[in-house]
Amino acid sequence: MEKEILENGLNHNRRKFLSRLSLGIGSAALGSLLIPDLFTGKKEAEDSLMRALPHFAPKAKRIIYLFQNGAPSQLETFDYKPLLQKNFGEELPESIRMGQRLTGMTAGQKSFPLVGSYFEFNQYGQSRAWISSLFPHLASVVDDLCIVKSMHTEAINHDPALTFFQTGAQVGNRPSMGSWLSYGLGSENENLPAFCVLLSRGKGNGQGVYSKLWSNGFLDAKHQGVQFSNSEDPVLYLSDPHGMSRDQRRKMLDQIAAMNDLSYQEFNDPQITAKVQQYEMAFRMQTAVPEITDVTKESDSIIKLYGPDCLVPGTYAANCLLARKLSENGVRFVQLYHQGWDAHDNLPNQMIGQAKDVDQASAALITDLKQRGLLDETLVIWGGEFGRTNYCQGKIAPENYGRDHHPRAFSIFMAGGGVKSGIVYGETDDFGYNIVENPVHVHDFQATVLHLMGIDHEKLTYKHLGRRYRLTDVHGNVVKDLIA
Repeated sequence: MEKEILENGLNHNRRKFLSRLSLGIGSAALGSLLIPDLFTGKKEAEDSLMRALPHFAPKAKRIIYLFQNGAPSQLETFDYKPLLQKNFGEELPESIRMGQRLTGMTAGQKSFPLVGSYFEFNQYGQSRAWISSLFPHLASVVDDLCIVKSMHTEAINHDPALTFFQTGAQVGNRPSMGSWLSYGLGSENENLPAFCVLLSRGKGNGQGVYSKLWSNGFLDAKHQGVQFSNSEDPVLYLSDPHGMSRDQRRKMLDQIAAMNDLSYQEFNDPQITAKVQQYEMAFRMQTAVPEITDVTKESDSIIKLYGPDCLVPGTYAANCLLARKLSENGVRFVQLYHQGWDAHDNLPNQMIGQAKDVDQASAALITDLKQRGLLDETLVIWGGEFGRTNYCQGKIAPENYGRDHHPRAFSIFMAGGGVKSGIVYGETDDFGYNIVENPVHVHDFQATVLHLMGIDHEKLTYKHLGRRYRLTDVHGNVVKDLIA
């Protein structure tokens, strides 16, 4: 069949090509070929058939992304700025702000008083990285961290900024990062999806998360993230209907598949095949999911490592433990969203609660993966959608202040999965407002993550509405200084 296509130089898109080859056997088959969405001739088709995913040896096999929804302040986490404490209450110099865009929440303020962190900072590890006293557990694993203090983004409000990080665009209907990896690499376990999503809510002011963030966009539906819940059914609608045995369910699915096959033969719509694959995945997950979500078999030492909240379904700690279990069982991309970081006022108190939620469990996840020999092949990412201003929003006091959105400079960290450990990358000015060394744009970050997974971000494309799309759109450079 491949020879026929090559000789005729047919202009088949990716979907039609996969349909003709009868590769409707799941995402794993997709990982064996990288076929462009539009063949323009024999040479391009031939090259494409020879080009396998991953494009080169990957540093990481899996990703656990601990997304801190609402944007934690870099000035209370990893970007220590003593000048802000020294100049408490003084006006932000115009020479530093340079007329940069503000949100509608502070654009009308007559004054922009500087405010330093209420919390102490100390240096830790061989990197001598500065870490806030809010995060003693993360400080204990600092030599495993790759802290990036020079992230920047274009979006200044939550929804577009969050969507931008996850999909490479500020608008909806684009595939998320997890969907792109599912499309390109598939899952390592045929009984589990390649992309799973876990949600938790902290004690601070929350921002919503939406299903569009784990949407497959214009990719086939099988690449959509599967959301887990904290209910009796971890994956909704997965259980057999009341009164139906597993054998009956199997027979029903076989009959549905036969009818769908007739429809496919008539209409040649690959979405029909994708639907059948989803039914089959759900059937297989009925056995795998209950075992993975059962934490009663975890040792006392693991429960102590993550903290008692890991036994409470739906908490951040429980989701970190579940993420480890999903990852070690072959899930390619596990996405956590932890809400509550939107501290426009009463920031110190909100940060205390949020840090208590995430500090121990985040460090525990890294330690747990490391002691199991999984950290080297699992990339852990921690961070939000943008940073926080160095000036106060609203009323100001040393122990009570707020910070507005700040897209110009913020911090994240990564661990494992082929990134350098025990380093701090990038730097901001003494005011923590502008980047002065090694800026990293969102698209650069995405390109680097894909690179660690063995993917050239410019080659993982999908044709939709007449153009080729990719996670990084038409931007992005791999930050090689971050790669071990």
